This record gives sequence, structure tokens and C-alpha cells, in this order.
Amino acid sequence: MYIAPISTDSLLSEAEKETLYLNLVEQLNKDFNLANEAVDFPLSITPNELKIQLHEKIYRLIQYKFAEYLNLLYIVDVSEDEIKKLDGSDLVILAEQVSFLVLKREWQKVWFRNKYR
Repeated sequence: MYIAPISTDSLLSEAEKETLYLNLVEQLNKDFNLANEAVDFPLSITPNELKIQLHEKIYRLIQYKFAEYLNLLYIVDVSEDEIKKLDGSDLVILAEQVSFLVLKREWQKVWFRNKYR
């Protein structure tokens, strides 16, 4: 049964434990490219480095390319309700929380695809 992770670290360690981490990185690359926000997270990227780079990318999108940021959320299919619940007063914290929501949704896609193929 799918259980939503409670933090970025627990999500990434679960992805590694289930040997689906590479699939998660591939899914992130795919959806970012679909949103015309080219990222190329190498498959050799460590979970910690992925977390940092994703956070930086989301932060830059919120700060400088807001329309592209919204498009990314749409492509990834992040819940609008979850986004609305976030406090946007501190952009660094907001970017971290959005990064987790993006990772959580991407992980859900990877997990279900693996479970039901």
C-alpha cells in the first residue's frame, strides 16, 4: 500500500530502499523537460545533492520565472490545495516546501508505475 512520505529525506531513503531512486530522477528530468525547464539531474546524483539542486531550481523559478513555475506545478500535477496551504512569506522556506511537494508527487508516479506494471 502506498504511504505518502512525511519529509524529503524519508522520501529519498524510501526510493533508495525500494531501488526506485533512479526512476525518480528520470521522472523529475522528464517532467521538468516537459515544462520546458531544462534540468539534467545526472543519474549519479546523490539524494542530498538532488534535494539541494531541486530546491535551488524551484527557488529560482519562483523568484524569476513565475509563469514557468506554475506551468511546472501543472505538468508535475502538484495539488493546488497543498500549494495554497503553504506560507509564502519566506521564499527560501516556500521553495523547500514546494520541492518536497514536487518530489512527493513524482515519487507517487514512480511508485504506482512500479507497483502496477
